[in-house]
Amino acid sequence: MKNEAKTAIDAMFSAGSHFGLGRSRRHPTVAKYIFGTKNRTDIFDLEKTDELLGKAKEFMNKLGKEGKTVLIVGGKKEACQAVKTTAQNLNMPYVDGRWIGGSLTNFGNIRKRIERYESLVSDKEKGELAKYTKRERMLLDKEIAKLEKMFLGIVPMKKLPDALVVIDPKYEDIAIREADNIGIPVVALANSDCDISKVKYPIVGNDATKSSISYFLGELANAFSAK
Repeated sequence: MKNEAKTAIDAMFSAGSHFGLGRSRRHPTVAKYIFGTKNRTDIFDLEKTDELLGKAKEFMNKLGKEGKTVLIVGGKKEACQAVKTTAQNLNMPYVDGRWIGGSLTNFGNIRKRIERYESLVSDKEKGELAKYTKRERMLLDKEIAKLEKMFLGIVPMKKLPDALVVIDPKYEDIAIREADNIGIPVVALANSDCDISKVKYPIVGNDATKSSISYFLGELANAFSAK
């Protein structure tokens, strides 16, 4: 176990996961996970991060074995590609752009908009939009593009997810609040400026670089897939 922990810590270090943000931006809820400060930048205690990651992986493994649905959320530019790739590899829904308010707390209406999108796409593929005028078809194409941009990643999500995986709970604060309001547990990679009080399984580490985000998403995905 010690060797495994050392390997994990080395991997996190190589990914730059130990780098937090400026000390002045530190949120009190992450203070106990800070090892120290260098050049006014918080440095995470990766041994503690590894412990948090272990708990999150146990939870993800349980979800995977039970066939649960996990919604992966990360709309900021450093996260969006890794979020999309990870979700598609797991065949899970995702949000890799702006979170649409009510995606959880008003899910019924969100599903209606998704169903509208699915209906329009189906009609277009069948050639049924040909009956409309050129201007009407142009407006319908614009509607399809708008709905696709908003909802493409959650089109397969027919019911509320069983859990969320979130990159940067400060950036995705609306998603965190919605999940908390309806009791959906959250796994989140959280930097030193994040309030982790409403995150059931926080992983305190660098959420601002592609390498660190990819490392943690990879670990969570492997745990979810493991039998």
